[in-house]
Amino acid sequence: MRIAVYGAGGVGGYFGGRLAQAGAEVHLITRGAHLRALREHGLRVRSVKGDFEVQAPATDDPADIGPCDFVLFCVKTFDTDAAAARLGPLMGEGTAVVSLQNGVENEEKLAREVGEDHVMGRAAFIFAEIAEPGVILHTGGPASITFGELDGHTSERAKRLLARCEQAGFGAELSASIKTVLWAKLAFICAQAGMTAAVRLPIGEIRSADAAWAAFSRLVAEVCAVAEADGNPVPQAAQERALALAQAIEPGNFSSLHDDLVAGRHMELEALHGFVVRRASQHGLAVPTSEAVYAILQPWAIRNQRAST
Repeated sequence: MRIAVYGAGGVGGYFGGRLAQAGAEVHLITRGAHLRALREHGLRVRSVKGDFEVQAPATDDPADIGPCDFVLFCVKTFDTDAAAARLGPLMGEGTAVVSLQNGVENEEKLAREVGEDHVMGRAAFIFAEIAEPGVILHTGGPASITFGELDGHTSERAKRLLARCEQAGFGAELSASIKTVLWAKLAFICAQAGMTAAVRLPIGEIRSADAAWAAFSRLVAEVCAVAEADGNPVPQAAQERALALAQAIEPGNFSSLHDDLVAGRHMELEALHGFVVRRASQHGLAVPTSEAVYAILQPWAIRNQRAST
């Protein structure tokens, strides 16, 4: 099985590394100092589930790799269009491009570039980041993925990928309603990322403050209301699982949105709270907590984007 990991950061680096450990032929696509370190020292993962190191080819040019069975598409949402335009050399007749990104719009963007038949949906549940060039730090979360075909059928390629993920030793599940899963994850991410970024404190301190935890719960509920209006209702049980997951996270965890804010990096705010606010407006829904978080964070997102361009 040939797998390209397009965007070998925290999420892509962790899952790509585990798949390489399990014997898959994994190629990493990244750039800059991270690429140089991967070429010189290999991929090093420091994980709460056990540290490991693997050697995997790394490049910044998809043409160096050629057609693959799967492309794990892990770039930040604001880079989706530009990266999708470079997928051509990785595509074969049956190649599946699997987004491991935040948000619910990425699959549609990928389908416009490579065709819907080549796109699978997937949600990743993990907290991981680049600690330093060539080093991935996995700090918590279930370290699991849920994926499936966009039309809900169970394909042979999906079953092959599931078997490889299970062999790699991380949680994996096939879903016949992956779009609902993506919305459920968006609800969790908007709450987790929004609160840790706006409050500037880890999830444990947010859980321990009644008003903050109530706001966290409202964010989940607001996103789920938008999902229902959009034709992808999130079952009540899934909403409860999002809150249970937040309760189970290690208390010192923040979010990538928080980390990008404080580091002065480009933020994914528009694909998260910005999207929710805009889509709610289209449906005539009130989402006051989402609007408040968006208003608090937007000036930082604008400042960071200016600084990083």
